[in-house]
Amino acid sequence: MKKVAVIIIITMFLCGCESHGNVVNYQYSSNPKLESLMINNDFLLLDVRTKEEYEESHLKGAINIPYDEINEDTSLDKKLLIFVYCKSGNRSKIATETLTDLGYNVYDLGAFADLDLPKE
Repeated sequence: MKKVAVIIIITMFLCGCESHGNVVNYQYSSNPKLESLMINNDFLLLDVRTKEEYEESHLKGAINIPYDEINEDTSLDKKLLIFVYCKSGNRSKIATETLTDLGYNVYDLGAFADLDLPKE
């Protein structure tokens, strides 16, 4: 019963948050560390694959900025924790390093296929 109450409270909190319209309830992740980060932070999901890969399928609520387009002109909310992913983990690593150098708080999720999160 306590778990149900916590899930309801978390869902209400996440639905009330504004994060570029991309706040999604991810409490069903099988990764406890990732779930904790997503529950306890306002966040943005960032797909750094090509636009074509993104259009084929992506995490629910994610936005797309290809990794090679991230630079000092990239404008994201620095108050948000940014979760980055790509196809295999290589581009997300590069994007994570670039965004970190630009002052963002970033967490590299790695490979899209390995993520146990809702997809569109």
